[in-house]
Amino acid sequence: MRALILSTTTGYQLRSFGEAAARANIDLMFATDRCHRLDDPWRDAAVAVRFHDEDASLRAIVEAARARPVDGVIAVGDRPVMLAARAAQALGVRGNPPSAAAASVNKTRVRRSFAAAGLPAPWFFEMDPEGDVTADPRLRFPCVVKPLGLSGSRGVMRANTPAELELAIARLRALLDRRDVRALRTGLDDTILVEGFIEGPEFAIEGVMTDGAFRAFAIFDKPDPLDGPFFEETIYVTPSRLTADRQQSVIEHVGVAARALGLTNGPVHAECRVDAREVFMLEVAARPIGGLCSRVLRFAAPDRTDGVSLEEVLLRHAVGDDVSDYVRESRSAGVMMIPIPRRGMLKRVDGIDAATAVPDVEEVRITAKIDQMLEPLPEAASYLGFIFARALDSLAVLGALRHAHASLHFEIASPIPVAARS
Repeated sequence: MRALILSTTTGYQLRSFGEAAARANIDLMFATDRCHRLDDPWRDAAVAVRFHDEDASLRAIVEAARARPVDGVIAVGDRPVMLAARAAQALGVRGNPPSAAAASVNKTRVRRSFAAAGLPAPWFFEMDPEGDVTADPRLRFPCVVKPLGLSGSRGVMRANTPAELELAIARLRALLDRRDVRALRTGLDDTILVEGFIEGPEFAIEGVMTDGAFRAFAIFDKPDPLDGPFFEETIYVTPSRLTADRQQSVIEHVGVAARALGLTNGPVHAECRVDAREVFMLEVAARPIGGLCSRVLRFAAPDRTDGVSLEEVLLRHAVGDDVSDYVRESRSAGVMMIPIPRRGMLKRVDGIDAATAVPDVEEVRITAKIDQMLEPLPEAASYLGFIFARALDSLAVLGALRHAHASLHFEIASPIPVAARS
């Protein structure tokens, strides 16, 4: 069997999928946005694609699949989602309809789909970056501004007053004008979503759609408050401490939301907020959890004595296997996405051995490189690294993650200002 993995060349998960494929005896074909002018620069025999040029990229994938037939398709990250859906359709394998994939990566269409399905939703409207949103009669406070063309929490800001909103929009406009952002060419580059802020703790849900039915693998608590002004995610811990009834309600809401978008087959990563009465769906993405966070999930299977990774479960599902017997392990687990405290050049990291020695900590992985320019949210698109912990209960996991983080010290040099030419 062979699975096609679509990803950017900077995707953290590619190695994890490679390791999982070897264990599952599944061959991999990669389609990445690597340089198409060089002859296999990454030595992975990947198909060179451009996510902003789907027609040409699809032709390249179909041509490659003639020589190496594909049995399943997985998108890693938000950018490849549309091309993955079109590839699955063209190759006649499991996947989501392209219309559903397109809806899932457009924040406005997500909001409209959820509202049409009767799901609780905040008020929302689109604005042009050059418009004066403070004069719009639909505006209320507190509110949140979001760029349609960026993923995660990048560019997402809360405003409590008209003055804060003007500052947030000016900052977002500057971000959208940056060369690296314009180079993404998402087709949504100049559109901003304004919506009401939702109170309550936030949760992430990982699972899979099979023929339109959603199955949850895990609900993650996000114990750090995400109340703004920016929304940097830090800690995920599972299993959730929500009551069983509330967990079931969250899972049901994710299923309704995924079907409202038209998703049918493949991985699902969802986000929601839960207040005293309602579950508010924030997003349902047609891809697995990002970065290295998938390592926090480990599954047991009747015929296996070793732990099975999320990537292996998703690969087996993609090629048509029944994965209903794969169940997340009973122990609690968590990950900290190490936040970037300030802008500057990373010079030194101390305390890794001490952090790794904290009881229940499994691994400390620093992914930022020495002399790399760091940038915090809302402009940032990465983390300093990841801390993983596993224990008998979620409170022990949370304590281990916080203790390990406190053991780390990052020396970040202030950026040197560049004088403008006279």
